[in-house]
Amino acid sequence: MSLPISPTWGQPVPEWLSLQQAAAVYGVSVDTLRRRIASGKLRASRFGVRLIRVRVEDLDRLFRPIPTGDDLTDRRARARNQRTW
Repeated sequence: MSLPISPTWGQPVPEWLSLQQAAAVYGVSVDTLRRRIASGKLRASRFGVRLIRVRVEDLDRLFRPIPTGDDLTDRRARARNQRTW
């Protein structure tokens, strides 16, 4: 199974990122990631003595986009169209 290609990196998306890589990609600080790990909101694995890595899948789940006004309007319109009364 091949990895998906990142449009920004132009190469396969890795399954695991270091905390520094994840912080750079998601625009947060390493301390934020460490706090999320400590609170149990983000799973992490230790590779060796010092290297901590997180799965891209877990990061995507943690940092999901917030719906915009257009998304909410579209969702309401679809709900109105699906009513059968």
